[in-house]
Amino acid sequence: MQLGMVGLGRMGANMVRRLLRGGHQCVVFDMSPKAVDELVREKAQGSSSLSEFVTKLSKPRAIWLMVPAAVVDETIAGLLPHLEAEDTLIDGGNSYYVDDIRRAKELAARSIHYLDVGTSGGVWGLERGYCMMIGGEKEVVKHLDPVFSTLAPGMGDIPRTVGREKIGGTAEQGYLHCGPNGAGHFVKMVHNGIEYGLMAAYAEGFGILRSANAGKQRDAIDAETTPLRDPELYQYDLDLRDIAEVWRRGSVVASWLLDLTAAGLAKDPALSQFEGRVSDSGEGRWTIKAAIDEAVPVPVLSTALYERFTSRGEADYQDKLLSAMRFGFGGHLEKAAGK
Repeated sequence: MQLGMVGLGRMGANMVRRLLRGGHQCVVFDMSPKAVDELVREKAQGSSSLSEFVTKLSKPRAIWLMVPAAVVDETIAGLLPHLEAEDTLIDGGNSYYVDDIRRAKELAARSIHYLDVGTSGGVWGLERGYCMMIGGEKEVVKHLDPVFSTLAPGMGDIPRTVGREKIGGTAEQGYLHCGPNGAGHFVKMVHNGIEYGLMAAYAEGFGILRSANAGKQRDAIDAETTPLRDPELYQYDLDLRDIAEVWRRGSVVASWLLDLTAAGLAKDPALSQFEGRVSDSGEGRWTIKAAIDEAVPVPVLSTALYERFTSRGEADYQDKLLSAMRFGFGGHLEKAAGK
């Protein structure tokens, strides 16, 4: 099957490679000529502009956008003058599902189909495959099944869920038509919100383990420092690399995220290459907004999002205000960092 791919970043380029390995034809475009040239050397068909890109695609065209959410509308606007009825646009990035609903309606007026495909797999997807959550018209999804089945991981060596043979469907292959337009990115949005919470739980837990030797530290004795009441209870110098590794082996908290944690600690136990400024690309915020609209309590996911804000210094002003109030009512002076 032929597919056009716009956006050849870390995921887009590898998705093209996986499709090429699966026997599909790919036409590619990116703002970086170098990215296009690399895939042309791997048997993709390159293009230097969106107009040239569209002319190289057979009708009805299927075009996958793997670009940042902020430029999806701009990219669609650039493609639209060259598209025709029955063409299909696929947004595989991390767009807000509300935007998908709007885009689908706008494109339907031109008889152009639109699919939203929440895609998970990151830089490992080339070998492992991509988990895909799809929203859009059933028949369009069915038509593109050869693309989805090639990109998906398949069953692999994951044990089959008991009773799954009675249910059927593509979910155990790693891709799923979730519902109408917006459903794919809605499911991916919540997926990423959960990811925030899982990552925060691991990070906080390892933080406690790292400080298990607090009783060996000599704390300042002053009015600004809460003394450690029972220092003899915190005398452990724990090897976090080994703890991450042993948890991977049969523990109920084992996961791919823990695998990545163990690998990171094995490479650099001090995590010296990182500053700890954690980005959020939108999905966590949108998940919490949906939870508010639905009146669903999500304290863990909310806290995980706010911790990311704090990591980037977004709490600096309010922390200064706390210090100002403490100084005002008690004359408390801030302690220097590390004291």
